Amino acid sequence: MADTIIRPHVLMMSEITADGKLTLKKGASSKILMKYMAHETEILLHETRAAYDAIMVGANTIRIDNSFLTVRLVPGKSPIRVIPCSMADLPLNSNVLGADAPTVIAVCETAPKDRVDALRATGVNVVVAGKDHVELPLLLHILAEKFKVKKLMIEGGPTLNWHMLHDKLVDEIRLIHLPFIVGGSDTPSLVGGMHINTEDEMIRLNLKKFYLCGSNLVSEFDVLYAQGIKS
Repeated sequence: MADTIIRPHVLMMSEITADGKLTLKKGASSKILMKYMAHETEILLHETRAAYDAIMVGANTIRIDNSFLTVRLVPGKSPIRVIPCSMADLPLNSNVLGADAPTVIAVCETAPKDRVDALRATGVNVVVAGKDHVELPLLLHILAEKFKVKKLMIEGGPTLNWHMLHDKLVDEIRLIHLPFIVGGSDTPSLVGGMHINTEDEMIRLNLKKFYLCGSNLVSEFDVLYAQGIKS
């Protein structure tokens, strides 16, 4: 689907180390690093969740972190939780399947029916957004049209972040900088995906704001390719 379809405005928000990493090592939970965020920055994260209609993370992030993705620490309504999971193989004990906030699981047409039925039995919404895999432009269109999502934030891992950027679906990026270096050639960084071949393929950003939030530097960017009709 073209990037001019109706879709939500999208903010990518993440904590990263000074060397751009999301976790201590491959397979480790991001919660280990998040506990070092300043309390003021934790509040900023939850204020942002409360200001958005929906929040999306990838299925692998749920498998590793088992996050709730709800609003805490501040007053406000928890956003709709959105999890792309092509083959509907999300663990049935995942916290996002609880009744504390509405959840949308996006699957593809070839997802096994028994897994889809098991997810629906937990009370979540299951939507089909693609034939062989979840197509993110289609999913965002469904979120806008069916669930009236106007503002979506993503707290994704490197795979979801890459696909959202590659499909030109991210409008803004907000980074919480943690004063650590963790290293590791295979340690997950903000964006994974395929290597680029030339500087022409770089995704360009415009720094619009930076500030201290407690002891953490926060930087905010516009993604320059972001075009199209928004709902």
